[in-house]
Amino acid sequence: DSEARTAELLELVELEDAADRRVKGYSGGMKRRLDLASALVHRPEVLFLDEPTTGLDPASRLTVWDEVRRINALGTTVFLTTQYLEEADQLCQRLAIIDHGLIIREGTPTSLKAELRERTGMTSDPTLDEVFLDATGRTRERVAGEVREV
Repeated sequence: DSEARTAELLELVELEDAADRRVKGYSGGMKRRLDLASALVHRPEVLFLDEPTTGLDPASRLTVWDEVRRINALGTTVFLTTQYLEEADQLCQRLAIIDHGLIIREGTPTSLKAELRERTGMTSDPTLDEVFLDATGRTRERVAGEVREV
């Protein structure tokens, strides 16, 4: 029944206490969690999330990450697009780096970082940001105290 499913989804995204409030009064993080619940109404086997944490404060980002993990643990495959590579490192079992519409590197976060470390002789573990820059051929340069991607 639809009321039971609504209650189940609101509990899943930890919004059951706000169920009687107008969505207009929800915070950005609450709205993102409600978006997740809406996407799950029909129990999809595959869920596409396009930058679900853009514009959220750190606490709301962590809450959305927890929800994505929980949804995935329940058996839903999640395709996530993000520009926050630390997010991909934390959430993704596999990832693909796409540049100009083409997959140019793919694998587990661990394998991608290990491959870069071994290939370049890095002495410390690279970040996914460094993997991305290497894969796309972009570099960083320091300009007036700022690091800029070029």
